[in-house]
Amino acid sequence: MSSAIQVTSLPDVAERPRDVAIGTFDGVHLGHRRVIGSADTVLTFEPHPVSVLHPGASPKLIMPFSIKRDAIAELGVKELVVIPFDAAFSKRSAEDFCSSVLTETLGARSVSVGENFRFGARARGTPEMLSAHDSFETHVVPLVELDGETVTSSRIRALIAAGEVERAARLLDALFALEGEVVSGDRRGRTLGFRTANVVPDEELVVPGHGVYAAFANGTPAAVNVGVRPTFDTGRGLLVEAHLLDFEGDLYGQTLRIEFVCRLRGERRFESADELVAEMHRDVEAARERCASFSNPPLADAGRSAS
Repeated sequence: MSSAIQVTSLPDVAERPRDVAIGTFDGVHLGHRRVIGSADTVLTFEPHPVSVLHPGASPKLIMPFSIKRDAIAELGVKELVVIPFDAAFSKRSAEDFCSSVLTETLGARSVSVGENFRFGARARGTPEMLSAHDSFETHVVPLVELDGETVTSSRIRALIAAGEVERAARLLDALFALEGEVVSGDRRGRTLGFRTANVVPDEELVVPGHGVYAAFANGTPAAVNVGVRPTFDTGRGLLVEAHLLDFEGDLYGQTLRIEFVCRLRGERRFESADELVAEMHRDVEAARERCASFSNPPLADAGRSAS
């Protein structure tokens, strides 16, 4: 399945009436999905505004732009309009954002935002300011709660970093996913009988806590190790190693998207390679069972090339 969404930079948008949902939408979680609702256009910012305004305080993102695009496309949105966010744009007033961006450029007839959305220079723009404009209708969406806690990107980041990908998936309403180019490893997996596709995670993105996971890699069930391989002194940094079940092929240089189903166990050191191999066999069978019993399909496969 390919993403049918049109991605447009704000300066390049064509004139037409739009129903617009606005937000950073990192994670496209349950709250974001409520904001997006029936909007035909999503207006977002790239890069994340905090990375421009307060680089030292910038959070690790839940998803890169490519995954965010596909997740938004899955909601039936026709167009994703991207504001190239920089220091100059951050100085534009909230009033200018309403009149110039929303009304004149986008032709917004309705605007949907979360109740905590702020915009414009010094974040002076509020949902109340949007509601005061009579050129478009404004929908302010309350924060969403699930299992007694407010659904926020910060909470989801914390769950992922702790390895609690199943709980994160409940708040995301989708599997947590990461992607990256498959790179050459030390080829030890071949000698152990478990070939892996290796991805070095982007330092700007949140990564699941160290351990072994059941996952889908480009749609194929996989056992995935996240960590530094403590049984062997490789000197490597953090690595994501995916063993695709019943898969034969060369993935080097291709983009691998990994969607995490559940954590099977923590990362630990084994006394010998034989003990490690025995545990890896158990991990593979556990991953096979969990992926087979997973009831929801993986996310959109736009850009995938595992076959």
